[in-house]
Amino acid sequence: MSVEPEALLKLFADAQDAFGRHVRAAAAGDAWQAPTPCTDWTVRDLVGHLTSEHLWVPPLLEGRTVAEVGDRFDGDVLGDDPVAVWTAAAEGSRAAFAAPGALERKVHLSYGRRPAQGYCREMTVDAIIHAWDLAVGVGADRAMDPDAAEFALAELAAFGGDLSASGVFGPPVPVPADADAQSRLLGLAGRDPADPLHTGG
Repeated sequence: MSVEPEALLKLFADAQDAFGRHVRAAAAGDAWQAPTPCTDWTVRDLVGHLTSEHLWVPPLLEGRTVAEVGDRFDGDVLGDDPVAVWTAAAEGSRAAFAAPGALERKVHLSYGRRPAQGYCREMTVDAIIHAWDLAVGVGADRAMDPDAAEFALAELAAFGGDLSASGVFGPPVPVPADADAQSRLLGLAGRDPADPLHTGG
């Protein structure tokens, strides 16, 4: 799916904002230990995972390798104020991707060098799906922005119909052929739109 850099950055920022709303809801409702659709992850685990992913963005876009970053973002990165830590991580990654020329760079990822724009696309899909996971965990509205759902669906569909071999997603969940983009995306990503806490991914 062809997306201009400005549109990609907006999708990324909007997905971060959606996730952030649910982080704040988790804090307001003290829902940190609630389950999520991600196998064995509580709300706090999920927030910690995505926060760590976003903490990686600035050093990788600066040209550092995974080995150079090392274990800096391992373990519990949230501390005593998960909302503040998530917010700072999100702002940092957003600024790093939006910096002049950032999307034209190459980054060193765990599986090799990748164009930064592709890395941003991966991070955007991750945030879109995990915002839905977090919405389930905190009991919030699970509706995705239709453009975000279409984008993430196109990105994942390009890898084929069963993504479970990657170890990142559960087995695909069948959905009706005429289902909307959100439902098809969730099914492809191993999530059941109708029964979200009984699948994992």
